[in-house]
Amino acid sequence: MTSSQSADVVVVGGGTVGAWTAVQLAERGAGRVVLLEMQTLGDGASSRASGMVRAQGGTETAITLGLRSQEFYATSGERFPLDCGFVRQGYLMPCFTEAEVAQAHERIALQHQLGLDVEWLSSADIDSRDTGMAPGSSLGGSYAPGDGYINAPRNVLAYTAALTAHRVQVRERTTFTGLRVIGGQVVGVDTSAGPIDTPRVVLTGGPHLGEVGVRAGGRIPAGGTRHQVVVTEPLRDANIDELPMVFDVSEGIYWRPGEFGGVLWGMSNPEEPAGVALEFDWVYYEKAKARIEELFPPVRGLGLRRTWAATIDYTNDHLPILGPLLTDDGPLAGTVVASPAGHGMMWGPAVAEAAADLTLTGECTWLDLTDLGLDRFDADGNSRVAPEPISLPFPEHA
Repeated sequence: MTSSQSADVVVVGGGTVGAWTAVQLAERGAGRVVLLEMQTLGDGASSRASGMVRAQGGTETAITLGLRSQEFYATSGERFPLDCGFVRQGYLMPCFTEAEVAQAHERIALQHQLGLDVEWLSSADIDSRDTGMAPGSSLGGSYAPGDGYINAPRNVLAYTAALTAHRVQVRERTTFTGLRVIGGQVVGVDTSAGPIDTPRVVLTGGPHLGEVGVRAGGRIPAGGTRHQVVVTEPLRDANIDELPMVFDVSEGIYWRPGEFGGVLWGMSNPEEPAGVALEFDWVYYEKAKARIEELFPPVRGLGLRRTWAATIDYTNDHLPILGPLLTDDGPLAGTVVASPAGHGMMWGPAVAEAAADLTLTGECTWLDLTDLGLDRFDADGNSRVAPEPISLPFPEHA
């Protein structure tokens, strides 16, 4: 795309959050929008995600972001050249202890208040439905028919087409190296391809967001950790496209339809230390495999079509970051930090919308951002906010 040495807004990061932020800024008349990506669009976790899009969160923030993102995905084909391929599959979250049952009923009450279509299914209800789960394996669970999934590469194609349609200047293989600041206000960014004058910058970066923060002159307590996904051969005795998605929160294992009739299932190791990791851990896979085969007998004996590992981002409280960059001199005017905290596909478009709102108006009217800024973290990166409970088991400290 056409090169320029100035921009009305620069967005750092070409993943789901960064790209959809740039699209929504351009869509809303932000002027000249430049997107910086150190590799290629979707090269990081965005092209390796499992694509779960769930509104069954445990906090108002999570539920609101999930619902907002689902609406975005469902209507994406009306706004952009390509839709994101969202499938409303239905999502079952089983409980295995009485404590989990009580927590699920509390969540359902909050979810109903926020407008989510969700119901409680008893153990007998689950056994009587076609879920694929082993009879009597749970004490019941919550079920939301509107939850679903998207195909991650399709999402990358969709936002690439949208960036082109809205004339965002995409600069791939261009690394963000720092900010230029005068009097506490951003006046430009430095890149590996030269400086760009701009009064507004959105900082994203997924698992690399901490590094982006350092280069920008601040500290962003967001880390990265390994997540693993496999796709099996086709099911032999069931049709995966007719079964609900399932999330065993206690073990950090979930599954959904994969390609060609197979099962896509993912896992995170709660004992895994933080850090970049792209190698597949076969030892932990065998442990997780035993658990999914116990809960979901149709997967037993199936070979694997594909396996991969990706480094995904997280924050210590599993909640997003939305607010200005904080430096030793205080909030830096003209900056917005946007992180989905490991829920990139699930919350990405909504986090992007909030980031666009903050960039253009300085506020967000549909999401309470009071406790989502960087000021919630202390010097050691600990958050004062209670964590989002329905999350993968990421490391404790970013």
